[in-house]
Amino acid sequence: MEFSLLGWPEEGHRLRLDHEQFAYAGKFVMTATGKAVVGDDGVVAAAAFDADRTDPDTLCVRYITVRQDRQGDRLGARLLRFVREQATERGFERVSIGVNNPFSYQAAYRAGFCFSGAESGMAELELVWPGDRSPDRYQAGLDLFRERDLSSEEDSFLDAKTGAEPPSVLDDWAEQPPAGTD
Repeated sequence: MEFSLLGWPEEGHRLRLDHEQFAYAGKFVMTATGKAVVGDDGVVAAAAFDADRTDPDTLCVRYITVRQDRQGDRLGARLLRFVREQATERGFERVSIGVNNPFSYQAAYRAGFCFSGAESGMAELELVWPGDRSPDRYQAGLDLFRERDLSSEEDSFLDAKTGAEPPSVLDDWAEQPPAGTD
């Protein structure tokens, strides 16, 4: 499994993904965002990002997508961590991402992010690095998802997380999820 930075926004990199295998595939053709990928006999996950329009010290991760057959392998969390590390090496002091479902929320927490307390107008919760990873802050974000009309899988996931501590941050690039876990 190889993690690669394809380029920063100013390098104008395009990435073509199969729209039947990747959510948001069309967003990666745009040249205005930087791109990073995970490869394993082809691209299995991709991220698009750029500098925040109002804070040049913040990198915004706009999209992360994982190929359908690899979802659940924690590739999104690992790729987000990789992008975060690349951003800090480039001098960004903060990294943010908006998520619109509890599974992405959990993945961002596994990458070291935390709920900022903010919501966007696009039904997204903002997660940031660095920040407050307290159990109360973690549950506050989950509570906002609990107020939404979600799938039965998302509802079951949220029920299982009631009162839970935030997940540990992935600290091993090779770490794989045990069977039957999030």
